[in-house]
Amino acid sequence: MKRILVIGASGGIGSALVAAFEARHDAVTPLSRASDGLDVARPETVDSVLGALTGPFDLILVALGILAPPGLAPEKSLTQIGVDQMAQVMAVNAIGPALILRHVPRLLAPDGTVAVLSARVGSIGDNHIGGWHSYRASKAALNQIVRGASIELKRTHKGSICVALHPGTVETRFTAAYVGRHKTVPAAEAAANLIAVIEALTPDQTGAFYDWQGQEVPW
Repeated sequence: MKRILVIGASGGIGSALVAAFEARHDAVTPLSRASDGLDVARPETVDSVLGALTGPFDLILVALGILAPPGLAPEKSLTQIGVDQMAQVMAVNAIGPALILRHVPRLLAPDGTVAVLSARVGSIGDNHIGGWHSYRASKAALNQIVRGASIELKRTHKGSICVALHPGTVETRFTAAYVGRHKTVPAAEAAANLIAVIEALTPDQTGAFYDWQGQEVPW
């Protein structure tokens, strides 16, 4: 039985991950804004909620993010970029996970794994159509944070793995208005795919970015 921490447990993917781990009888600690008051846009809640935890956890999963602030949509052009909108997306998608990662060295087992949900659209090398500037930039920033965290963790947690993961386009409230003709998968299937990728990782793969099939995504 593994000890697993899922942050963002009330979201579509997060709740599916919790259900999958609980079905295997792992010891799951689910955290969310709705249930625990962990709001990454309010740094004091990150410190209070995570500061109350006792490790070590074998797996820490960060499954949170927004496409755009409530009532707004991702930008389709440069002219739609707004300061407040971009700041809010950055706060949740990049700064928030960074605040969480500050607590990881204390909470992670020496050979534990950290998996942070990113998105393929955060890949600079894979961007061929533009648009969605705040969301893309926030996920690119997140990827850099994960990369840096992986390097630092190796100094104290020799067998650790720290990666960014692209879950694919999942059928959730998060994506319902934007999927268009993109193929989607149910949250439970996405969770199973992610777990399979995580469990196949080895320490020499730390610091990279993988999709739901275990294929490396370009930065």
